[in-house]
Amino acid sequence: MIKRTIAIDNPSKLSVQDSQLIIEQNGDVVGKVPVEDIGILIIDHPAVLYTHIAITALVENNAAVIFSSKNHHPAGLLLPLDTNSVQSERFRHQIEASHPIKKRLWQLTVRAKIINQANLLSKRDVEYERLNALAKKVKSGDPKNIEAQAARFYWPRVFGEKFRRERRGPPPNNFLNYGYMILRAAVARSLVSSGLLPTLGIHHCNRYNAYCLADDVMEPFRPFVDLTVLKVLEKFDAVEDLTPKIKKVLLGTLTQTVSYKDQTRPLMIGLHQTTASIYRCFSGEQKTIDYPVL
Repeated sequence: MIKRTIAIDNPSKLSVQDSQLIIEQNGDVVGKVPVEDIGILIIDHPAVLYTHIAITALVENNAAVIFSSKNHHPAGLLLPLDTNSVQSERFRHQIEASHPIKKRLWQLTVRAKIINQANLLSKRDVEYERLNALAKKVKSGDPKNIEAQAARFYWPRVFGEKFRRERRGPPPNNFLNYGYMILRAAVARSLVSSGLLPTLGIHHCNRYNAYCLADDVMEPFRPFVDLTVLKVLEKFDAVEDLTPKIKKVLLGTLTQTVSYKDQTRPLMIGLHQTTASIYRCFSGEQKTIDYPVL
């Protein structure tokens, strides 16, 4: 079942009654959602009040809760602690994965990202052949940083020659930030569901980053967010602010259909296929990661 992604961006009170999340605004109930239907809850306003029971019910039902700053940047992410019956065994396989295995998995991840970037440009009738050539050059561990070379080719062709991808840069960077925030939470949630530690990455290893593996795995999915942002720019001409209507479109990234070889499924469900395959790579049952093709 596709889980819902809900953004609370107005002053609200959140509580739970009869296994439903109750959303109140100005003393009136404006929404009721079964807790079990929620995959991600985004608290994107400083005047949102919530009960302890509401937050506990969400994480007990395997929902991720994002707390945003005033700039709509992620300030915190709350994930379930115990969602897999063989979690300790899976942790052990992940922790004991050898350096060569991690380097090979990063090679597969970078290659999948670049191929999806090429496919996005192809859909836009923009030059893309160089990206396919770069994808073939990615070696184990990406020692020549082909990922960065691909990025320098990719960004100007997606959003124009003047565009620079910077977290605090001008629009549409703010749209990308919001989309990536949602994607990161969905990936982290799926990793936890697969019994993996989102902290222990295959490439990212920042000691201050609690979601290194999520940041690794989300890379091939980023072009799906980029495509959604392009649709936002076409639908809302000359809009630069992250309005509720734009947020709604960006939230839809998780429900768009993606392709896995001969199968199609919503992106949020596909994430579970990807993270499950990563565990099988750690355990030695599988050699490749199942990533979708844009």
